[in-house]
Amino acid sequence: MSADNADNGDAIIVASNLRKIFPAPRGTKGEPILAVDDVSFELYPDECLAIVGESGSGKTTVARMLVGLETVTGGELTVRGESRTKGVRRLGDRRRWAREVQYVFQDPYSSLNGRQRILDIISSSVALHGGVNAKAPKRAAQEILLSVGLGESFWAKYPHQLSGGQRQRVAIARALAADPEVIVLDEAVAALDVSIQAQILNLLSDIKAARRVSYLFISHDLAVVNQISDRMIVMEQGKVVDAGVTAEILADPVQPYTRALRAAVPRPGWKPVRRERLAS
Repeated sequence: MSADNADNGDAIIVASNLRKIFPAPRGTKGEPILAVDDVSFELYPDECLAIVGESGSGKTTVARMLVGLETVTGGELTVRGESRTKGVRRLGDRRRWAREVQYVFQDPYSSLNGRQRILDIISSSVALHGGVNAKAPKRAAQEILLSVGLGESFWAKYPHQLSGGQRQRVAIARALAADPEVIVLDEAVAALDVSIQAQILNLLSDIKAARRVSYLFISHDLAVVNQISDRMIVMEQGKVVDAGVTAEILADPVQPYTRALRAAVPRPGWKPVRRERLAS
């Protein structure tokens, strides 16, 4: 743990030697799939930890285990010292856990109720999660929507009437409705064009500063990770192959896989470089 993280207090999330094994697909004679192997990390208050890797690296599986969308095969996962390893069995626990950790998906459209207006989506979330705003959910929802840059002209619209960037703002607002300590952002800007990405990243930075919320930021894009995260871990084929302060790792990556990822970031005069050459 760095000195900066020590100042932040105890870790909110602690993952120790996490493993996830998926059974072989039905109707096949294949072997079980080891998706996550011996992954450990901590997430501290008021920080952004990025988990970086290519598709299939296991980064999203880690995030899904954290919020209970996947079961943990091995290791230990705790939030504020409470074990999440065995998953949730009671509805009350599920709601309580959701008030602590919220999830924002890459494509919010499929996770939003297309029959609800935007204001109703957020006010329903406020009412569901309770807290100080439960007695006035519509007023709280209005304030949350304003805080993510969606003014009154958007409140009566349906998700299909919004752009991708606007829908992502709704998804962020819905996460904020629970007043969580942690928001997991799973490739949350990957589907957006560069200008909209910048707007959403700036919004996330503003929210983090105002609410002191922590982020677990899942991404394959090192340029985005460099902009938003304090620390990062790099995953390859289910394992952590690099970890540390984001600025330091990206300024002078030591591990071949991290160097390969950095070399893949487009820049002026950029030419693709094969990983074999980088590793030599």
